[in-house]
Order: sequence, then structure tokens, then C-alpha cells
Amino acid sequence: MTTFGILFFDGTEELDAVGPWEVFTMASKQRDDISVVSISEHGGTVTCNKGMRIIMDHAITDAPKLDVILVPGGSGTRTEVNNTALLSWIAEVSKDCKWVTSVCTGSMLLAEAGPAAGKRITTHWAAVDMVRDRGKAGEVLDDVRYVRDGNVVSSAGVSAGIDMTLWLIGEMYGPNFARSVQRNMEYDPAPPYAGDV
Repeated sequence: MTTFGILFFDGTEELDAVGPWEVFTMASKQRDDISVVSISEHGGTVTCNKGMRIIMDHAITDAPKLDVILVPGGSGTRTEVNNTALLSWIAEVSKDCKWVTSVCTGSMLLAEAGPAAGKRITTHWAAVDMVRDRGKAGEVLDDVRYVRDGNVVSSAGVSAGIDMTLWLIGEMYGPNFARSVQRNMEYDPAPPYAGDV
């Protein structure tokens, strides 16, 4: 069984977490060897950035062993970047993960916790300077949807997490399976204005 864990905290940007959740759980509908869990520091209910409330599967104290961790971004990262208990948990869990991933300013938490320290990462375009100024990452790239450095994969803001996690599913289970997940999601984006031809 491969276990994907998505971290939540108050102020998580909804689509940063729910987009990858959709990818991972859609994959789990097609394979019986994938498990997806939600985790927060204390368990219970998390209130996301725009008010969505989500009940967690686990607290960090009772979370299962993870093969993949995903750390989303959102306004809450500005607080969590100083949360030593959560950063220590991220650092410890990441040691045993095959893949350590983030969306948006979640990469700031990965850099602060250690897994992305000194590595190339990305984040939401509006947060690039903030993450660069912290000085923990080796390089903070802009104008990319996602970037891989070793087993650390970070993606830009919000919807970029869907692209990154589809790529990750392709790396883990093959491109044809990832395309099947993408098709079942009916994910073929043509944003209203960019797609207006």
C-alpha cells in the first residue's frame, strides 16, 4: 500500500490541497494499493483560507507512515513557518518518504523544515520574493508550474498543484495511468480568456 498524506493547517489555500486530493483519490479509485489521508497538527477540524472546513483523518501524533507527503500553501504558512512542532514533524516524516511535495508557499515550509533547504523550489508568483528573502532554498524559480530537485517537487500557486500531482502519478505509475486519471477528472484546462480563440 502506498500512502499519500496531505497536510492541512488553518489558512490552507483550499485548491492547493483539494486539487492534489482529487488527483490522488482519483488514482486510488483505479488502483487498490493507494491510500490517501488528511493530517493536521492536532486533528479535528481545520478552517481553510477561504472558510472551507475540513475534518482531518489524523493528527500528526497518530498519522500512518507516509510514502508521499504534500504540503499546501495559503495564508496559514506565514504562521506555520514558525511552528517548530509542525516543522519538526515535516522533517522527520520526510526522511522516509519517496516523494516530498508542496504547492504554493508550502515550499517555504519544506525549506524551513529542511527537506527543501538548499534545493531549487518554486511557489506562487506573488510569494517568490518572500520565499527568496528567507534564504533557505538554494533557488526559488518563477514562471514554472513545478520543479523537481531530487525527491522534492514543488509547484507554483493553487491550480499548479494539479499539474504537479498528475506528473507525480505518472512518475510513480507510468504516463498512461496518469493520463487515465487526468481523463477521469476531465482535466483539460482551457481557462475562459486564454481559451477564447
